[in-house]
Amino acid sequence: SIPLGSPQLAQHNRLALVFGTEGDGLAQRTIAGCDYTVRIPMKHHVDSLNVAAASAVAFWQVGRPSCEDGEWGK
Repeated sequence: SIPLGSPQLAQHNRLALVFGTEGDGLAQRTIAGCDYTVRIPMKHHVDSLNVAAASAVAFWQVGRPSCEDGEWGK
């Protein structure tokens, strides 16, 4: 997996984000169909985030390049 802030992700104009459940995660077949698997770097003693928190962090991070000039969604 690559870190969420990786430049590899920023080079794409469009991304589809797929999130798994907190317990089972994603099916292996779903993971195999993805171009990237991404991890959210976390501080020590934090081993997981619930899917709502993880998706909020992910959407914020991938939206950053498109809002640098103060306008979202360009």
